[in-house]
Amino acid sequence: GQRRGWGQRGQATVEAALALPLLLVLALLLLQPGILLYDRMVMADAAAQGARFQSTLPAGDPAVEDFVRRRLGAVPPQDLFHCHEGGCTWDIEATGGESSPEASVRIANQVRPLPLIDYGAGLLGLTNGAGNFEVEVSVTVPTQPAWVQGSSLGLDPAAWVAARDQ
Repeated sequence: GQRRGWGQRGQATVEAALALPLLLVLALLLLQPGILLYDRMVMADAAAQGARFQSTLPAGDPAVEDFVRRRLGAVPPQDLFHCHEGGCTWDIEATGGESSPEASVRIANQVRPLPLIDYGAGLLGLTNGAGNFEVEVSVTVPTQPAWVQGSSLGLDPAAWVAARDQ
């Protein structure tokens, strides 16, 4: 009876030794997409808020980039979320403004892959030359409602006031 008990304990140990590395790899495979999704969600929200802010300012106003960078502060300053090696990898581009029909904000970022995933991602060509994932979002919003854009007076508020006063 004792031999059978010892053999079963040994079998459980061997099964655990085989299962634990598989569970670790599975956890890593689930964690990396979660990190990328989190980054993308924060970036999309920051780009949307930045585009709405850009639509109220003259084109080229640097306040939009500062505004977006503050929103991006929700992303931890760790290479697994946002690379800082050799400088910040946030690339923020705001175009349009209050006098144009649309305003847009584009944000790009680099994220270091988790260990073990970096090899597979590199082999599949999912990483850039630095071995990082690239994440990019872009949001474009109209600066005025459709009824204003379709108006014969255009996007100039002074023209609206002049037309009203006539």
